[in-house]
Amino acid sequence: MQRRNALRTLTGTALSLTAVPSFSQLMKEKEPLAPTQPAAAALKGNINHSVCRWCYSKISLEDLCKAAKSIGIKSIELVGPEEWPTLQKYGLTSALPWGAGKGITDGFNDPKLHDELVASYEGIFPKLKAAGLTTVICFSGNRRGMSDEVGIENCAKGLKRLMPSAEKYGITMIMELLNSKVDHKDYMCDHTAWGVKLCKAVGSERFKLLYDIYHMQIMEGDIIRTIRDSSPYIGHYHTGGNPGRNEIDETQEINYPAVMKAIVATGYKGFVAQEFIPKRDPLTSLREAVNLCDV
Repeated sequence: MQRRNALRTLTGTALSLTAVPSFSQLMKEKEPLAPTQPAAAALKGNINHSVCRWCYSKISLEDLCKAAKSIGIKSIELVGPEEWPTLQKYGLTSALPWGAGKGITDGFNDPKLHDELVASYEGIFPKLKAAGLTTVICFSGNRRGMSDEVGIENCAKGLKRLMPSAEKYGITMIMELLNSKVDHKDYMCDHTAWGVKLCKAVGSERFKLLYDIYHMQIMEGDIIRTIRDSSPYIGHYHTGGNPGRNEIDETQEINYPAVMKAIVATGYKGFVAQEFIPKRDPLTSLREAVNLCDV
């Protein structure tokens, strides 16, 4: 209302000095500003930004979608079929959804689970395709005394059964590399070299690795060299500050701008997802992390 009154006063006193504004111009100035969502951040476009839903569980999915749009994030991931329509409502995708399998500890390295796992993933593939999604997460399972070689053999047998269906629906299965030192004791797919051997054993472009930078910093370090050497087998990336899995700022040890530049240099065109647990204001930390990684 103050802006309208000011415009009326200025118009009345200036008529003798300036041309009279048109009616349409005056009405345009008088119209109240419609509420809008904040404009998306101006990002460089070399990195496709995503965020993991579980790290922001105290924020409603609707509010997280709105915040993601304002930051310039294109994807919210680790969400199931019941949440995909909300993402679509806001013009977002899910770069790495879930909705199949038996979780982290019970995976493809156990042949007794293969029938159940195959049925589970074959059930989610058509739903993914219908939603316009192209990936799904999967896990090796825990070792339980199993050797690396047997684990690769068992995983490959189960995954190969799914490759024809994955090809049919255009879905890439992404197995996550996790640390077995701090967070996921006994998990089998805990080194990049093991995961690469599994990719070669499966022998399909529809199976790749999720290179989690936080987890692999704990297990093996040498992040940039590993990314360069293993890039053909990596289908997705996650972030996280080490130690602690918190903000990826100056409080932790990983040089994320350098890591992001190395990822871009490989020609990677997929998504990088923020997967840290914020200790400060969550959305402020998320925006800062995206800006830090936007190289």
